[in-house]
Amino acid sequence: MIHSALLTDFYALTMAQGYWKNNMNKRAIFEVFFRRQPFGGGFSIFAGLGPLLDTIRDFSFSDDDLAYLESLKFFEKPFLNYLRDFHFTGSLWAMDEGTVIFPQEPLIRLSGNLIECQIAEGMLLNIINFQSLIATKTARVWLATGKGSVMEFGLRRAQGPDGAMSASRAAFIGGAAGTSNVLAGKEYGIPVLGTMAHSWIMAYPSEEEAFQAYADIYPEFPVFLIDTYDTLKSGTRNAIKVGKRVVERGKNFGVRLDSGDMHYLSVQVRKLLDDAGFPNAKISVSNDLDESIIETLTNTGAPIDSWGVGTRMVTGGDESAFTGVYKLTAREDASGKLIPTIKFSDNPEKTTNPGLKQVWRLKDSQGMAVADILGLEESPSGPDTLEQGSRYIFWHPSADYRHFYHTLEGSAEPLLKLRLDKGSLVSPQPSLEEIRRHTKAELELFDNSYKRLLNPHVYKVSVTEKLRQLKLNLIKDYLGDL
Repeated sequence: MIHSALLTDFYALTMAQGYWKNNMNKRAIFEVFFRRQPFGGGFSIFAGLGPLLDTIRDFSFSDDDLAYLESLKFFEKPFLNYLRDFHFTGSLWAMDEGTVIFPQEPLIRLSGNLIECQIAEGMLLNIINFQSLIATKTARVWLATGKGSVMEFGLRRAQGPDGAMSASRAAFIGGAAGTSNVLAGKEYGIPVLGTMAHSWIMAYPSEEEAFQAYADIYPEFPVFLIDTYDTLKSGTRNAIKVGKRVVERGKNFGVRLDSGDMHYLSVQVRKLLDDAGFPNAKISVSNDLDESIIETLTNTGAPIDSWGVGTRMVTGGDESAFTGVYKLTAREDASGKLIPTIKFSDNPEKTTNPGLKQVWRLKDSQGMAVADILGLEESPSGPDTLEQGSRYIFWHPSADYRHFYHTLEGSAEPLLKLRLDKGSLVSPQPSLEEIRRHTKAELELFDNSYKRLLNPHVYKVSVTEKLRQLKLNLIKDYLGDL
């Protein structure tokens, strides 16, 4: 884990020095949100909070860090002395890790002095964006298997050691049953999985001898890689020969396909195994799989029991980045009053939602999620409240003419919770297994129409009347000053 506060963008430090010189270091509120769902999907998974909390609590500048900054000839000595005692002293609110999330809603809210919040930006987005991308990709893969057994095999294709470790953690949150990454197993407690490579078979005089040697060493549940030479004529038949001896000892075995037409081969292999009297033998597949390929295989009835997914899961595949951004939404003025701020844009979806906000997840009487609502926790007329039985009008966050009415029959659950207060944890962090279980429970709250791979239904994310009016007033004030 990197704790150096140099894990930031250079402009964050140049701005920080400017704030310091101009005595602009009062309280500020920043929020993290994202603008669009990756993969053309209908949902994302929030991940990376644990590493973020571990990092930000120890985020500081070492003597070597400060010596490097001094060597740049860009920062004044008094400012570097200020950074010598730098650490995060503010508060951090965030959704539970593993929560299903949607565009425009705050995932994290940072409250602290302007300098510390500004310096934290790059590090925070680096952690949250990548892990949320991979957790989302894995959840899509897991759903495509019919909530089956997914193994993360991405170490060798991940973007370096840091990328591999982060991806293994995030993939487990998203639904992977385990990882091939042994270091991730040690560090995070993720189950480690794997069988053999083609080199194992090639190292022996014959395929049958290779399988037998493996079964002798690992007799509990050997899985034989059957496509080194010829999947049907050689690999499967030798697996059956050795598998018979395994079953005679009261154990079971499996086979793995790593190339070829997965549907055709899995059907043929299943038939050969069944005809040989091994209906309980398992079939695992790998080879550049992603959710689209897996969905096609499952929809066409391919008899596959488990899935090894690597490259396209730990890199994001056809989506290289999560679109999380970090924006100032309120600042304290000279009198100590909190002033809402807004970034105005010609693109309505890029005009930010101002103020100190909460996100409520509305659920119906059956406990299913129906909409997420952004409202104000602080405003001149008091905070937004949502009461059961009351009828509300909610507005689209960027298209002002779109709205809907809703009578709250179920619950309204606040999603942002206090995690750090004055730079310290307020409660113990959940285990990775608990986060993984939370992800699966979250996905059950949403209708399948939101989880379709192709053309998913768009989940409602709306704002309260108070937040809408605040936003419109700030836009009006901005335009009036031009």
